[in-house]
Amino acid sequence: MRPGGRLQAAIAILEEMERTGKSAALALAEWGRAHRFAGSADRAAIGDHLHDALRRRRSAAARLGSDSARAAVLGAALGGPDEFEAVTAGDRHAPPPLSAAERDAWQEFDRAALDPAVAGDIPDWCAGGFAEAFGPDWVEEAVALARRPALDLRVNRLKSSREAVLAELDGMQAAATPISPDGIRIHPRDGRLPGLETVPAYAEGRIEIQDEGSQIAAILAMQDRPAQVLDYCAGGGGKTLAMSAVLENRGQIHAHDADPRRLAPLRERMLRAGCRNVQILRRREALAPLAAKMDLVLVDAPCTGTGTWRRRPETKWRLTPEHLSARMAEQDRILAEAARFVRPGGRLVYVTCSVLPAENEHRIEAFLAATPGFRALDAGAAFTQAFGLPAEVVHVRRNGIALTPARAGTDGFFVSILARA
Repeated sequence: MRPGGRLQAAIAILEEMERTGKSAALALAEWGRAHRFAGSADRAAIGDHLHDALRRRRSAAARLGSDSARAAVLGAALGGPDEFEAVTAGDRHAPPPLSAAERDAWQEFDRAALDPAVAGDIPDWCAGGFAEAFGPDWVEEAVALARRPALDLRVNRLKSSREAVLAELDGMQAAATPISPDGIRIHPRDGRLPGLETVPAYAEGRIEIQDEGSQIAAILAMQDRPAQVLDYCAGGGGKTLAMSAVLENRGQIHAHDADPRRLAPLRERMLRAGCRNVQILRRREALAPLAAKMDLVLVDAPCTGTGTWRRRPETKWRLTPEHLSARMAEQDRILAEAARFVRPGGRLVYVTCSVLPAENEHRIEAFLAATPGFRALDAGAAFTQAFGLPAEVVHVRRNGIALTPARAGTDGFFVSILARA
C-alpha cells in the first residue's frame, strides 16, 4: 500500500469505531481480515495512524477545522497541505483532496490560540482534575500523555542481569531506564516498536514487558523486604512477579484478585520466570487465614487508567464522570477490605495508574479519616532512598508521589505508602 492508502484506511477504521463503538483492536483486526492484501508493514503503519489520531484527536482535528475522523487522522499524521499533496499525489486510494475550508483552516492554524483542553487533548471535564494535579503546567503534562510511548521491559533478577540482556538486545536501540535498576527502554525505530516473540530473553522469562512506572511502584512497595506479602489486586501478575524477583524467591507472596479470571495468565508467567514464592489464591475464603498477618499488602487499585492514555488512547474519549465516580467508590471499598490483612507495624501500599487526584490523594485522605491506626509515610523520601534520585524527579503529593511521562518518563502512576501502628 502507498502512504495515501494507509491514511484512508485509518480514516475508515476510525469512522467504523465511531459508528459501532468497536474497540481499536477489534476494528483493526476486522479491517485486516477484510483486506488481506495489506502486509504487516501496512497494518503497522495504519495502526500507528489510528492510535496517533486517538492520542491527539482534539488538537489534530482542530488543524483542519473539523471534529471528523478524517481531520483527526490527517492532522495527526501530516504537517500541512503541502505534505498532504506530496503524500497523496497519484494515489487513487488516498483520501479525497482537501476542501478550500480545510486548506484555509490548516494554513491559519494557531496552536497557541487553542482552548487548554483541546491543546492538551483531553476531555473538557478532565481539565479541572489535571489543573489540581499539576497546576499551571497541566497542559504540558496532558500533551506528554498524548505522545507515542516507548517499550519498557523489566529484567528478571531471578534469571539474568540488565547488562547481559542489553548485550543480547544489541541492535534494537535498547538502553537502561533512568530510574528503575531493572528497566530497559526501547524507542520506536521508524515509528515502529520491535516484536519480542522471537527474542530468546523474552521466551525464556529473562525479561517481561512492564512500564518503568510499574517497576518503580513494585520496588517502593518492597523497600523493607517484607517476608509475607498480599497482592490484593494481582490481575495478570506483573507486580507480583516483580516483587518475587526483588525477594529472590524468598518469603511468601499471596496473589489474589476479586475476578479470578484475571489471574489466568499468572501460573504460566510464574513458570517462565522461575518464580517459586507465589501462592495464587483464587477464592475469597482462602484469604481468611491472612487477616492481620501481612507485612505488606499491595493494592494496585482498579482505576480510570488516565496514566496509560499513551498506550490506550481510545479509553480517553470513552471515560465519563460516572465512570470516575464508580471507580472512586470501588477504591474506597478495596482499601477498607485490604487494610484488614495488614499486621500491626506492617504497610499498605496503594497504587493507581491514574493522574487524577480524585482517585489518588483524595482516596487516601478519605481512608485515613475513616481508618484509625494508619498513617502516610513520606513517599518522596522513600523514592530518594530507593533510587538515589531527588524527589523532584516525581511529583510529591499529599500522602504519596505521582509519576508522569513529562517528568519521570513513565506512564502516569500514583504511589502511597501507609503504615499501620
